[in-house]
Amino acid sequence: MKFILTLLMTVTLSTTFIPAVEAAEHLRLATTTSTENSGLLAELLPPFEQANNCQVDVIAVGTGKAIKLGESGDVDVVMVHARSKEDRFINAGYGVDRRDVMYNDFVVLGPNNDPAEVKQTANVVAAMSAIAQHQATFVSRGDDSGTHSREKQLWQAAQISPQAEWYLEAGRGMGEVIIMAEQRQGYTLSDRGTYLAFSGKTTLQVVSEGDSRLFNPYGVIMVNPKKHPHVKTELAKKFLDFLVSDQAKKLITGYRRGGEQLFYVQ
Repeated sequence: MKFILTLLMTVTLSTTFIPAVEAAEHLRLATTTSTENSGLLAELLPPFEQANNCQVDVIAVGTGKAIKLGESGDVDVVMVHARSKEDRFINAGYGVDRRDVMYNDFVVLGPNNDPAEVKQTANVVAAMSAIAQHQATFVSRGDDSGTHSREKQLWQAAQISPQAEWYLEAGRGMGEVIIMAEQRQGYTLSDRGTYLAFSGKTTLQVVSEGDSRLFNPYGVIMVNPKKHPHVKTELAKKFLDFLVSDQAKKLITGYRRGGEQLFYVQ
């Protein structure tokens, strides 16, 4: 009996003094659906997490929502693609230390039969005008994302206020919008990366591209710790440094879907 009690005490003491495994530090990242849908983050984040013994918790939403999460201090870092919104975020004191990360471009997608004859237009503004004139179905993100912001700029440049039945506001991410446009055999504006990632799920084709107004740069910004002291400042700085490092640049430029490069670095 004494032996059994001694054994139980030894087991209890051993269990008590086993050091707990230290939990990995978490970095909260609000970013666009395009970086998530394209599959880039699945390639980009693991090396950073492994090197820094951390986990990056990704919240993939439209740019507008990502910036709101930064303003409220619900994330440590935002990575988005709408420079005017980014500048307002920084000028209002919510963000610091913005870095240019990468870029790709937007494209107008449409059905094979191209009912609005967009392929015959000379530029993207003319393309948007043709869609409106033919009242061809257009599916908008409608979610205050970077893509939605660029789309609204293009309608404004074409002097068009799309409010008719042919214009559908989805309030969804880019991948879902591409599928919706496919189902309705309509048009939409997409970042090229998400389109390439979804090319096996849609018959939509690129019907307008190459215009300088379709340039799509991405930036990363740390949430200002003076506004929100709980921000993981040290880890956030490491993340920003990583995204502009040679290692990250190789991962970004080397990432391909269907043999095509999705993003470029400066």
